Amino acid sequence: MNSRLDTTVPHTARIWNYWLGGKDNFAVDRQVGERVKGIFPVVIELARADRLFLGRAVHYLVAEAGIRQFLDIGTGLPTQDNTHEVAQRVAPEARIVYVDNDPLVLVHARALLTSSARGATDYIDADLHDPDTILRTAANTLTLSEPVAIMLLGVMHFINDDDELQQIIDRLLAAVPSGSYVAVANTTTAVNGEATAEAVRVWNIDAQPKLKLRTPERIAEFFTGLEVVEPGWVSCSRWRPEVQDDGSLPVEVDQWCGIVRKP
Repeated sequence: MNSRLDTTVPHTARIWNYWLGGKDNFAVDRQVGERVKGIFPVVIELARADRLFLGRAVHYLVAEAGIRQFLDIGTGLPTQDNTHEVAQRVAPEARIVYVDNDPLVLVHARALLTSSARGATDYIDADLHDPDTILRTAANTLTLSEPVAIMLLGVMHFINDDDELQQIIDRLLAAVPSGSYVAVANTTTAVNGEATAEAVRVWNIDAQPKLKLRTPERIAEFFTGLEVVEPGWVSCSRWRPEVQDDGSLPVEVDQWCGIVRKP
């Protein structure tokens, strides 16, 4: 794996950071981000909804499901309410391992390692294409014989081959016991149809890695046989959302999500 920071090639973590209002990005990232936003303005709402889903998902997994260990793959650049911050507010003893392969994320990894005294955090410079390396290194911090929540938020759609993605998911699940969970968020066209498809086409011209759209039904198929947590597979803005001031539900976005449990 090449961990050299290349500021001439736009990268997903940095583009996402730009959409979320961050400053950890370069001109090439902003250029792609602006092109996609020009075609698909609601991408900003999508990025924010995805981030808010992370917070609600982690809170559910700790406060209601009793999970104390997280393997967060495809971490992205640190922002507010990272996985360990949400988890350790409820359970200070929670342990979190972050995984990403963007060199800029590695540079900022110290922000992900500010664990509570009772818990632990670690960062692995690795790729979802190599789950064995992830699992072997994560075992230094996590006890894989006890339930783990695997976070796959905004990362599955960068594995273009469905068979390879299924093998990766199966390998990760085989390494954790019954009572473990997987939280998923994946881009789809269920809400905005061709507008999302065109935005992804523009993204794939320059940005790395390339993104593959999947239907909500196909996303769910990767987790056949697992128990789906209510409310099931929905837009990430609609997964146990905060109540709006006017009592309405948040607008749906083309980032589909769900949480599943290994029986």
